[in-house]
Amino acid sequence: MSTPHRLTAELIHTEAQLRALLGEPAPLTCAKITDRLNAATRRYVELAPLVCLATSDADGRCDLSPRGDPAGFVRILDERTLLLPERPGNRLADSLRNVIANPRVGLLFIVPGATDTFRVNGRACITTDAALLAPSTLEGKAPRLGLLIDIEEAYTQCSKALLRSHFWDPARFVDPAALPTGGEVHRAIQGEGFDAAQYDAERAERYRRREGFY
Repeated sequence: MSTPHRLTAELIHTEAQLRALLGEPAPLTCAKITDRLNAATRRYVELAPLVCLATSDADGRCDLSPRGDPAGFVRILDERTLLLPERPGNRLADSLRNVIANPRVGLLFIVPGATDTFRVNGRACITTDAALLAPSTLEGKAPRLGLLIDIEEAYTQCSKALLRSHFWDPARFVDPAALPTGGEVHRAIQGEGFDAAQYDAERAERYRRREGFY
């Protein structure tokens, strides 16, 4: 049994407790979960320019990372296999290190304007196969690495989360000025001596040149 949280002892510890509160899923909900893509669900993969990748290490510590490119960048190799190219990043390689320790991954495909999303759970491995990676070339640069993902579960996620959040409603879009910049976040961590403005200006210039994008 789990230990009490530091803020409360009112916790659910077993699936029986959970089911007593929530009930059982409808049979039709369970029936949509498959172990492969089909002609309908592959459209989510083909049209998604953004996917969130969930991984965890050998001890179960989780990480969630966004991946984005032109729509269809996650390639369908066959009905049970996806290839997610790895683009240049900050070299922390959280997701990649996790996959080495624990191959279980989850993907959430998001299509602009659509309120349904698409979920894939499966097992991943890291490939350096140049022939497999070559079709993922963008701006003249092929990725050096990619994740080969064997699908174990694939299913659509209903619209409620995106509808409740008004996610695609332009009237609800937040002015970026309301959020801290990357430099301001660094300054909050490192102290007032950190030059946030210089950091932001240099990063903006790198992005303008698309330096390190591919």
